[in-house]
Amino acid sequence: MAESVATTPHDERLVRVGLLTRFLTRPDIGALIGAVGVFLAFAYFARAVNWIGDPGIAAGWTDQAAQYGIVAVPVALLMIGGEFDLAAGVMIGSSGLLLGYLATHANMNIWPAMVLVLLFGLAIGFINGLTVVKTRLPSFIVTLATFFVLQGVNAAGTLKLTGQTAIQNIDSASGFNSAHSFFASDLTSYSFKVKVLWWIGLTIVGAWLLAKTRFGNWIYSAGGDPTAARNVGVPVARTKIALFMMTSVTASLMGIIEALELRSMQSQEGIGLEFIFIICAVVGGCLLTGGYGSVIGAFFGAAMLGMVQLGIIDAQWDSNWTYTFQGAILFAAVMLNTLVRTRAQKAR
Repeated sequence: MAESVATTPHDERLVRVGLLTRFLTRPDIGALIGAVGVFLAFAYFARAVNWIGDPGIAAGWTDQAAQYGIVAVPVALLMIGGEFDLAAGVMIGSSGLLLGYLATHANMNIWPAMVLVLLFGLAIGFINGLTVVKTRLPSFIVTLATFFVLQGVNAAGTLKLTGQTAIQNIDSASGFNSAHSFFASDLTSYSFKVKVLWWIGLTIVGAWLLAKTRFGNWIYSAGGDPTAARNVGVPVARTKIALFMMTSVTASLMGIIEALELRSMQSQEGIGLEFIFIICAVVGGCLLTGGYGSVIGAFFGAAMLGMVQLGIIDAQWDSNWTYTFQGAILFAAVMLNTLVRTRAQKAR
């Protein structure tokens, strides 16, 4: 009896410490704390527009967050796998322009045109991944080269084919209405966009893939220690190529959504967003060295940046400070993630 009384409290303390440690070592905890903090901050500074109670406000910042978060999901997976894709932003413009050209100048129905655009995204991702794997060049360099190539094609190619650097009247294409309702329509009278559902759905799929599948284990292994991973049979090359393809095809999906939503596409569309996607992933706990991170964290990172984008305007601050806030959020989130992880490791 004495032995039982003595050991029971000891075991309970171990359980409590274990749960706290597991909670603190989650890579997405910093992003969650940050997102809540940013929301509460704008709830205070943007009181004039009823930041908390107005569904239209929520519709605005979730729309912006979805634009970031959809592509941030595969970017986070790619970073956990130890690689970068600096062409993800420009791929949005390339895909939207291709869709617009096929639908308006080649007179294709919008649905088969979308299939070709997604295949285009898969092809670019495959080329990026294969080049990285075969040449062993840093993915930063390979995808930066792809970025400049596509940026030039977007401007010069569109001008050559259409006589201008934008494609208009995509809504005149056959099948546009059904495609628009599926990818770019409003869900409610408050203008919540259907792309928010795409954002949430892709996050759920990405989190499941990372946590519950063998492929998720391969991603962590390929990013953490590729040599050791190869030695135990992980197909590192195939994993990395698949991740590049996932990132590129998701950027193509985002290009389709934007083209349908805007009913046109500019040659400069998407340029610069590649850094926002990376910020979402890093804020969400992804390490630049690979092997660690969270898709859920990238979700909260996108939500945070979406709130900042709209909150600065609603608080009637100078919008020129937006990038300053994004940089501050990046730095603060990384410091918070590092502090939490360090404290959690000491608690073990």
